[in-house]
Amino acid sequence: MNFQQLRIIHETVRRNFNLTEVANALFTSQSGVSKHIKDLEDELGLELFVRKGKRLLGLTEPGQELIHVVDRMLMDARNIKTIAAQFSARDHGQLTVATTHTQARYVLPQVVTQFKQAFPKVHLVLHQASPSEIAAMLLDGRADIGIATEALAAVPDFVSFSYYGWHHSVIVPAGHPLESVEPLTLEAVAEHPVITYHEGFTGRARIDETFAAAGLSPDIVMSALDADVIKAYVELGLGIGIVASMAYDPTRDQNLRMLPSSHLFGENVTRIAVRKGHFLRGFAYCFIELCSPTLTEAVVRAALRPEAESEAVVY
Repeated sequence: MNFQQLRIIHETVRRNFNLTEVANALFTSQSGVSKHIKDLEDELGLELFVRKGKRLLGLTEPGQELIHVVDRMLMDARNIKTIAAQFSARDHGQLTVATTHTQARYVLPQVVTQFKQAFPKVHLVLHQASPSEIAAMLLDGRADIGIATEALAAVPDFVSFSYYGWHHSVIVPAGHPLESVEPLTLEAVAEHPVITYHEGFTGRARIDETFAAAGLSPDIVMSALDADVIKAYVELGLGIGIVASMAYDPTRDQNLRMLPSSHLFGENVTRIAVRKGHFLRGFAYCFIELCSPTLTEAVVRAALRPEAESEAVVY
């Protein structure tokens, strides 16, 4: 068994058994990928993949067991390199933070500014993605830290920490009739066309649950992945918006008004997550602490210890 075979097994599963994509990702040929897989199966005396002709359809039972071991071995190999870099170049390297547009645009700018001032030689990659993509990036080692409201708390391979709580707010064009409705009610909101987040983004599930619990079916005429798009179409008068409260800036959004609506929608919690077993550089701990001063390196390290696995979600 060699390292290339392990990488091929890992990439084959990650890329949904598409050998062409695996070959492209590893800069080799499809026939070379197939040969590595066959050689490993012959060496182990096991079939690792379910096949239909030359196509791979999935993992066999021993393949399902093996992939967990391969995943740990590849992560440990990455950790060895990261440990070496930590002690040979403490203030150099790369930190990849996977997060959503809302966090990157409205919450993290001050954190990023402070981090770059403290670590000017660290290349910071701020990768914007959906919550499910963020989870996938953490799982396969493409990201060191994940920040999102959805998806992270439920993954058993992660340790996640509460970052901050927030509410949705209703925004309307200046002069909209809802400005005079006090207190604002869900019934009043549901009388107007609504523009809000796409399913799976920025607490959209909480919005749907709130209306459903009240027996209401709002007319959601548009959905978008980020608040900037939502605000643009609200400003054009195509509907009222429901966005994360931190996405409204009265200085920049002068043609819009945010209505008091924290009483309408429940609290959402944005979380910071890291993968268990993933070695974090010192500057990664500093980034987390800049996000939340209570999340010191000692606190995060303690949560990552093997004996703390039963407490993977830290409130």
